[in-house]
Amino acid sequence: MDSLSQAVLGASIVAAAVPATQRRLGLLAGAILGTVPDLDTLIVPLFTQAPVSLFTWHRGPSHALWLLLLLALLLWWALKKISPAVRQAPRAWLIAMALALITHPLLDAFTVYGTQLWWPTSSSPVMWASLFIIDPLYTLPLLVVVLAVLLGGPKRWAFYTVVTGLVLSTAYIGWSHISRSISSHAVAHSLQQQGLGGAPYLLMATPFNTLLWRVVVITEQGHAVGYRSIFDGDKTLQLSHYPSQPALLQEQIAINPEVARLAWFTSGFINAEVRDRQLIINDLRMGTEGHFTFAFEVAQNVAPDGAAPQWQSHQVAPMVKRSGSMAAAMNKEWQATWGRIVQSWRERSAS
Repeated sequence: MDSLSQAVLGASIVAAAVPATQRRLGLLAGAILGTVPDLDTLIVPLFTQAPVSLFTWHRGPSHALWLLLLLALLLWWALKKISPAVRQAPRAWLIAMALALITHPLLDAFTVYGTQLWWPTSSSPVMWASLFIIDPLYTLPLLVVVLAVLLGGPKRWAFYTVVTGLVLSTAYIGWSHISRSISSHAVAHSLQQQGLGGAPYLLMATPFNTLLWRVVVITEQGHAVGYRSIFDGDKTLQLSHYPSQPALLQEQIAINPEVARLAWFTSGFINAEVRDRQLIINDLRMGTEGHFTFAFEVAQNVAPDGAAPQWQSHQVAPMVKRSGSMAAAMNKEWQATWGRIVQSWRERSAS
């Protein structure tokens, strides 16, 4: 999730756990702790500038639950020596610090990026994909909590506001899972009807809502994309099919460790496309067709024009420069998202 959501979540948790007289201090401490795991964006570049590594090591060790619990214990032990507030309520602060740290990767895991909760195991990163990376409906109750604590401090009504905000934001996550599960069941049924019952597919939240889900299906020829609204009822999932280069993709996975790591990190939701004699690997989970957020040049066709392609792998290049405006593409998707939700709602209401 975005840094603001992580900061206000950490602030709200610590404010709820510490004594009333320390509630405002808890806001500051929680906001800092809630953003600590994302310091990997500053640390990883110190060790590598390889594009795939920068991409796949984010949300890596710094988001491992066991490491964060260990960090909470070490910080608590150190602060207990120098902080009167921690010495006054050591148990409350230990719980607060542990929760502020581990809820960061847990919240991240509800997005589609991929969070390595179980690092260093080889299991694919967790991507429950029920929340978009920015969702105001999740963040707003926690912002109210921060404002209430700033104004009310130790007052009882401020504590009730903290609890209410945490309950509402957590309930919203629960709703996102319910909405996604309902839609996933309908998508599976529709894919079965279309002869794609065994195809891998992924549902992910569309911008700023939990009512419309983007569906990516891996097919034998490439991939397909569709959208499923919670209001669609029995409507058949409409898919747009996009051919790619599955044979080239499998070849690159076999010979190129960086492409293999991409396949692992994305749980296989990547494709290969040829563009200007370059072989491009796209992460199908984020962005739109032709404007994927993460794309990498991995090989070049060195055969003469008109001859059969000969692919020569090279050092993976930085993110591919996309033709056209990424902002314009995302704005178009945003408008289409809400237009689709409104259309589904009207059709459902009319029926």
